[in-house]
Amino acid sequence: MTDATATHGPDGLLLAADGTPLKTKLRESMRASRMRAFGLVLPLLLFVMASFIIPIMMLLWTGVYNATYAVNMPASAPLMQAWDGSSEPTEAMAEAMVADLIAARKAKTIGKVASRVNRELSGTRSLFTKTARRAAKMEAPFMATLVDRDKDWADVETWRAIKTAATSLTPAYYAAAVDAKYTATGDFEMQGEERQIHLKLFWKTIWVSGAVMFACLFLGYPVAYLLAHLPAKRANLLMILVLLPFWTSLLVRTTAWIAMLQSQGVLNDIFVWIGITGDDQRFSLIYNMTGTLIAMTHILLPFMILPIYSVMRAIPPSHVRAAKSLGATNSTAFWRVYFPATIPGIGAGGLLVFILSIGYYITPALVGGQDGQLISNFIAYHMQKSLNWSLAAALGGILLAIVLILYWLYDRIVGIDNMKLG
Repeated sequence: MTDATATHGPDGLLLAADGTPLKTKLRESMRASRMRAFGLVLPLLLFVMASFIIPIMMLLWTGVYNATYAVNMPASAPLMQAWDGSSEPTEAMAEAMVADLIAARKAKTIGKVASRVNRELSGTRSLFTKTARRAAKMEAPFMATLVDRDKDWADVETWRAIKTAATSLTPAYYAAAVDAKYTATGDFEMQGEERQIHLKLFWKTIWVSGAVMFACLFLGYPVAYLLAHLPAKRANLLMILVLLPFWTSLLVRTTAWIAMLQSQGVLNDIFVWIGITGDDQRFSLIYNMTGTLIAMTHILLPFMILPIYSVMRAIPPSHVRAAKSLGATNSTAFWRVYFPATIPGIGAGGLLVFILSIGYYITPALVGGQDGQLISNFIAYHMQKSLNWSLAAALGGILLAIVLILYWLYDRIVGIDNMKLG
């Protein structure tokens, strides 16, 4: 049989109608097909890069780079970076400092510089602003003049804080994010127990995320089982109730929980009515960790139910029937046959709920009060109130690392190929 569009060349290779080797023609066709596919996904790729990848990279970079001092104090910054941090400050450093203070006050950037140094040593903001007002009248010897104006200039710790601030590329913010201090000599020192904030918040956030995940699993697994085994009419009604929170604003749901959990709210009224507590001894369910756990569990419950339900729907009923026909009891058939088959859905739902919980912000902020604050609330505080974006970026970077480690552990234990989200 002969091919109307392909012939054999002198060397025995198949040729296309235009005389090109068929293998070359196929490679060109495959290349064109890949280019078309790449062109179709390019808009999505650019969108993901612009809205996800690039912001994350900028976040991580901000956590290790802060050039506020180096940009606004160009004369003293190189000298401070070259200083060893242990010897006495030199007259050249003092002279450059005075020149920079004069220039920064004229440029109206002294506030930024003072705030940057104050993050390394509390109290130096007023030292910088006060000295800058008098710097134009200072004369040599500048070190003695600085000390005469304020004795804090004689303290080596002040100059060490300036050296740390003068280094643009620094791990100081990541050190602060784990309640440590990066010194001018390049060492790391842990803060005292009474000054440790962030590590406790990280552990608290992980604990809350784990508690919400297990609460969602405990409540969601039976619901998913009912969805998978009820008749279609009842299952559809139950599915509507599960999906109903997705059709309501997160802010509305959180506000509703505020109304339900307060001392004069619906839940406390029910407890008083059925006699669990007295009217003068109502439970404190809001502005604490209890309210945070209740509200977060309700809001994230569908994210646990749906992956488990999708896996349960794919389990053939014949597996359990076969186990029973071989003598297994109902409980044995469930725990030895049915439950292990739902592990991929449990893993996917647990991972999804945990990751969403670890970065939750709105619900803890509105329902949790001071006791229900998580690390995300502190990140928002540094972004909006203290304007310490570098520390906020460092906290966010550590949070991202925790999520990636969790993802890696899930891949090693369960296998990411076994994840079932729907």
